[in-house]
Amino acid sequence: MDKPAAEKGHPFSSVPIEITISVGKARPLIRDLLSLEHDAVLPLDRRVDDPVELYVGDRLIARGELEEMEGDQAGQLAVRLTEVADLQDGI
Repeated sequence: MDKPAAEKGHPFSSVPIEITISVGKARPLIRDLLSLEHDAVLPLDRRVDDPVELYVGDRLIARGELEEMEGDQAGQLAVRLTEVADLQDGI
């Protein structure tokens, strides 16, 4: 079995990338958007317990559940992965 690229010393294995976590989308009318004020609530198309989506650029790479870290990092958000795309085969 082949080792992952990170274990082979691939030159890109230590380059950081930015992953965007999408919790949902809002589609307000422009007139509603223009009237938003401090403390306004903008409803999203997802529920609190729905999975979030992880993207690199515009490519969906995984889905997961939001959770709160514990211990020294209590209060910080994290994502527990529930589905991961097969990035080797480009799917």
